[in-house]
This record gives sequence, structure tokens and C-alpha cells, in this order.
Amino acid sequence: MHQVQKNHGSAGVDHMPVTKLSELMSIDKESLTKEVLSGNYLPQPILGVKISKGDGKYRLLGIPTVTDRMLQQAVLQVINARFEFEFSQHSFGFRPKKSLHQAVLKAQGYINEGYQYIVDIDLKTFFDEVDHRHLLQLLYRKIKCRETLRLIRKWLRAPIQINGKLVKRRKGVPQGSPLSPLLSNIMLDELDRELERQGVRFVRYGDDFSVYTKTNATARKIGNATYKFLKKKLKLTINREKSGIRRPVNFTILGFGFVPTYVKGEKGKYLQ
Repeated sequence: MHQVQKNHGSAGVDHMPVTKLSELMSIDKESLTKEVLSGNYLPQPILGVKISKGDGKYRLLGIPTVTDRMLQQAVLQVINARFEFEFSQHSFGFRPKKSLHQAVLKAQGYINEGYQYIVDIDLKTFFDEVDHRHLLQLLYRKIKCRETLRLIRKWLRAPIQINGKLVKRRKGVPQGSPLSPLLSNIMLDELDRELERQGVRFVRYGDDFSVYTKTNATARKIGNATYKFLKKKLKLTINREKSGIRRPVNFTILGFGFVPTYVKGEKGKYLQ
């Protein structure tokens, strides 16, 4: 509860603000607990909010009610440790003691080591495309509590309210919920494992990832293999228009680009 209050955030479909959470828990804590433990708790719909991306397109955020955010935060605190210690060292997004800047520095390090053919892959609307069945199977490997899994499934299937109309959801993880970052890392950890199995150098921050190679031929081979893995194994689609093989001067990662140092004796070195 305190973490939800600390994060502030907007109200959901019930219009209840975060400031009312303490009052709610002082009145309904016991009945809410019974509903959750008995499996009778039913999440409320998610409030869909369109955020402009500035190019005529938008990102759809899904805002759960304050009560659902509190329950998700509680579940997150319990299950996060079961997955965190097994996540890849090349995964930097939404993790303790990991940061965006660390991801950028790792990419710069690969480039300056000579891995300058970069497979830059953009996942098409990743958060909207996550396959629920596959995600739940991954969760079941670590979580054996039936009540917890049932609760997560209900959150995944909760309808989203867009412009006053309820829309069913059979795939996707709504951006805006406390559980979404962890669920996205659990899903894409499968990709991390595949890339590590191939022995390649890569950086991933959430659904933003890139692979670093020394030749164009290797980059093409890895790019094609990654495309097939994402499509067949994870049922995710690559945005071909935004993906491709880059060189350092025309590559950006998480908003950062690279420029040659132009220092004598440092040929092939790049700065942010």
C-alpha cells in the first residue's frame, strides 16, 4: 500500500484517488483479503489512456484501479525475487541496481571492442502482443501457488475501457500496472537465454534490444535467427521498418547516439 501511495499515479475506472487507499483498507481490508484468498476477487476493468508519441501515433497505457495496483504491488514484492536472480546480466530494464545508463555503456563497450555491425530490432507493439498462455506457462515454472496464478490471470484478462467502451483482452500486458515490467522481463528472458546460447553480445532494456557482431554476414545470420525465434517461440512480431543492421554512426540506443572520437591512435572508437 505504501509503495502505491508513494508512486502516486492516476485514478482508474472507479475514479478513486491514491489518497483514499488508507481509508479503504481501514474499512474493507478483511473482506478484501477473504475475496483474494478464496479466489472470488474480480479485478475491475483497466482504464485505457492514449499517450501521443509525437509522430501521429500513440501508446496505449492501461491504468488499473488503486486497489488492483495495491494487490499487484503485493504480488510483485513476493514473486520478483524468484525470477530476478536468474535474469541475464545483459538485461538492464526495470531491475534493481540496473539502469538505462549501464545499458548504453555496455553498448558503447561492445562497439569499441570492434563489434560494429549492430542488429537493431524493434518489437512491434510488444506490450500489446504478449501471448497470455505462454506467459502463464513461464510463470508456472516458478510459482506453484494456485491462488497467485489465478489472480495474475484475472489481471491479464481484465477488459480495458477505451473512450467509455469496454474491450476484451486475450493478449498483451498493459503498460501502467506494477506487474507489467516484471512480466515483460519474464517473457523476454526467453530471448536472452536464446542469445546467450548462441554466444552473442547483446543489450536489452525492456523490449528494446540490440545485438553486436563483427561482420555484416554474422549480423544477418543472427538477425534472421532472432526473427524466427521471436515469431515461432514467443509469438512476437518485429517491426521491419524500424529494424535493421546499423553501423555506430547511424545507431541509437535508448535515445543515445555515438560519434567517432577522431583522436590519433583511437581509430574505430566512439563516444556517446
